Amino acid sequence: MRPGAAIAGVFLFVFALQVIKTGARSLVPLLDGLEVSGALNSVGFGWLLAYGALSGSPVAAIGITLLAGGVLSEAEAFGVVGGSRLGASFIVLAVGFVLYLRRRRNADGLYIGVVALLTTFTTQAPAIALGLVSLHYGWLDGVTFETPAMFLDFIDATYGEPVKLLDRALPGWAVFGTGVAILLGSFAVFDRALPQLEAGSSRVSRAFGMLNRRPLMFLLGCAVTSVTLSVSISLTLLVPLSLKGYLKREHVIPYVMGANITTFIDTLAGALLLGGQSAFTVVLTEMLAVAAVSIVLLTTVYGPYSRAILAGAHWTTSKHTHLWLFLGAIVAVPLVLVLL
Repeated sequence: MRPGAAIAGVFLFVFALQVIKTGARSLVPLLDGLEVSGALNSVGFGWLLAYGALSGSPVAAIGITLLAGGVLSEAEAFGVVGGSRLGASFIVLAVGFVLYLRRRRNADGLYIGVVALLTTFTTQAPAIALGLVSLHYGWLDGVTFETPAMFLDFIDATYGEPVKLLDRALPGWAVFGTGVAILLGSFAVFDRALPQLEAGSSRVSRAFGMLNRRPLMFLLGCAVTSVTLSVSISLTLLVPLSLKGYLKREHVIPYVMGANITTFIDTLAGALLLGGQSAFTVVLTEMLAVAAVSIVLLTTVYGPYSRAILAGAHWTTSKHTHLWLFLGAIVAVPLVLVLL
């Protein structure tokens, strides 16, 4: 771990949220033009943005910042956050495709990517539905957290003037774009702070040999993503580890489930930094909904569920036509949601 890079990444992350919040209102005409309104539109919007960014965390942060800026409603912000998760796992398929080309048509990397995507889709979709019901009936409205005023004053004193300077110097859309660029940069800087995993070491081999169990893999996915603050990073590790035989294919599923829960830690922190109770509720609802769906699947129907996921991944990667159908479907679905 490189402390200097970690501190710089956190500093840029907070700065980016403040800049995005300031420029958020400039997006109202754009969102109106795209007719992005309502939860389903927002899910598709966040899903496609995550494809473009090859990461879900920046998109989720944008969603809660737009909520704090009054641009999105709670349900719409929840849709963006949920959609960002649906698109975030695409990076695993992208890495698998690169390895597929480099390894002379070895489809194992693609297989792991499809498993990660199918697991995410089948847990996130019911979690979004559950979360929207929770928001509608206010199930978590009683769970409150007020960011200390002293902390908010510190944020304002540290970032207030630089943000105001950007706001005076640039049009609103450019302020928002600058904030997004800083946000992406903050994740890149934080990535550099993380220790590199030596996948070929005997220590890693022994560790994963002990962890190759369903509950432990679930907890490992939670832990790794808590440290990296990015599901894209933690899931990408699955491809080389699985190809080297450290992970069994069926144990990729609980790892992905765990990763998809704790990946919201940075978004929850962003909600607290923005000081909005609505943003906090939206992110907490998403985390608990994903956790509830994942735990039910792990404890009640894991056998048939895992066999269905693995069978789907096998079918998708067995022929080129199947793979192209799958890729077409995962692009078409969010497009349809945006156009609804």
